[in-house]
Amino acid sequence: MTPPPPSHADDLHTFLRSRRSIRRFKPDPSTGSGQCPVPASVIERILVTATHAPSAHNLQPWRFALAPPNSAARDRLAQTLTSALRRDMTAAGAPEAEIEKRLASSVRRIQEAPVLVLLCRDVTAVREHKRQDEIMAVQSVANAATYLLLAAHAEGLGGNWICWPLYAQEETRLALDLPATWEPQAMIFLGYPDETPPEKTLKPLEEVVVSVQ
Repeated sequence: MTPPPPSHADDLHTFLRSRRSIRRFKPDPSTGSGQCPVPASVIERILVTATHAPSAHNLQPWRFALAPPNSAARDRLAQTLTSALRRDMTAAGAPEAEIEKRLASSVRRIQEAPVLVLLCRDVTAVREHKRQDEIMAVQSVANAATYLLLAAHAEGLGGNWICWPLYAQEETRLALDLPATWEPQAMIFLGYPDETPPEKTLKPLEEVVVSVQ
């Protein structure tokens, strides 16, 4: 592929650096409440772009499950993930008031997200069943998630990467009646942004890069 001209490259770098995590989404303009819907065609474009991510051995282990708004799937997912959260916070000795606050916030976020995409790994999509191959597959799914977030950004949407399913992978799979080979890795909330997040505080480059001889 021919590299873009320098001016286009500069624009692309600016675009990539402008993505932020968005946690609040615009309400439906027709009602002033609920979620501002995202057209199905836009969601499809985003998912197609996500599938162009690089993957180890080109095995493409990513799988996507969409949980529509106001669906039984969202209800089951909220129940499953908050049960796991309550279990873990109780075991850690958190006060009941703090637990209830976190649970309510988690349920609200799951129910209010205009688009909810559960990212899974197909556990059969490995060349060999070795730990290294499984890690490669997890990394490949993460690549697809990054492409998904950037594609959403290109469509004027905001997104938030959520790792809650890692704390209840099998329970999440069962709650959504997914195939036995689909291992939940994360979920992404998407919607039209209703907030302007602050600039990121980044570590200086010299702190994260080393030139080896």
